[in-house]
Amino acid sequence: MSSDYGSRETLERIRSLVRGELTAVDEAIRSGLHSAVGLVDQIADHIIGSGGKRLRPLLVVLTGRACGGTETDCVRAAAFIEFIHTATLLHDDVVDMSARRRGRDTANEIYGNQASVLVGDFVYSRAFQLMAATKSQRVIEIMADATNVIAEGEVLQLMNAHDPETTEERYLEVIHRKTAQLFQAGAEVAAVISGASQPLQHDLASYGRHLGIAYQLVDDVLDYQSDPETRGKNLGDDLAEGKPTLPLIYALRKGGDQCSKLIREVLRDGGRDRLEDIVGAIESAGGLEYTARLAQSEADEALAALAALPETPYREALASLARFAIARKH
Repeated sequence: MSSDYGSRETLERIRSLVRGELTAVDEAIRSGLHSAVGLVDQIADHIIGSGGKRLRPLLVVLTGRACGGTETDCVRAAAFIEFIHTATLLHDDVVDMSARRRGRDTANEIYGNQASVLVGDFVYSRAFQLMAATKSQRVIEIMADATNVIAEGEVLQLMNAHDPETTEERYLEVIHRKTAQLFQAGAEVAAVISGASQPLQHDLASYGRHLGIAYQLVDDVLDYQSDPETRGKNLGDDLAEGKPTLPLIYALRKGGDQCSKLIREVLRDGGRDRLEDIVGAIESAGGLEYTARLAQSEADEALAALAALPETPYREALASLARFAIARKH
């Protein structure tokens, strides 16, 4: 059995524990994205049809169930977390001028940038309608803060683009805001609506944050070693967009003068025409191994944050989710 198949099998095993809830989440997503405006419906159908792992809804449902939450509350929270994620993807693809995602044309490629941005706004507003339905001030506070932090992360990433002086600290700040914040918010909201104690809410927020960072760092590794079918994006997408991710930042710092010169040129100009040279430079400098080690450390922190949860199949599934995030790099 290939390790890629094994990691997919692990994810399916985790999903099977809450399959009924995930089916309800999909139904909530479909009904929530329905609109009387035809173009909104078309783009929503395109988004839903593009698939994806639905990792964030899975995180929310598992966390809520681990804390004793009801199916209705967990499903609603999972849906609005996925809506926030979907809206950011619609906007990201416009900013990055992406033409492909998950092996399909992006919404902006098919329907244009204006429609994609506006439907992204629609999806955001739908998310907040679902949040309001929880009638929880704390949930709304968490999500309002999270969406603000995510927006700041998008701007920070834009500032780092094509900048070879981007430091590891600056990059980690971006992924904490842009990626990990929604994982953190999802786990914390699930704990809140399930009536978990404040210390446990804090621990589960920490779990989500570390899981999100680990997941993104593994994505950084995969950007230089996977194919589009495995990852859902084209090999070297980040490089083509001039994004200095951690493997590149590490190689720039540790790879010597010739390596540094090559990476600076490619970051400045963008493009995939020198991808093979860049991959070689990153590998020789140990950039992929360094990023993978940091991802493993973050996953270990996520696992440690689960200690206060009662031992249930849901807790074990959350632990397996952290292990899955790392297993993808193989």
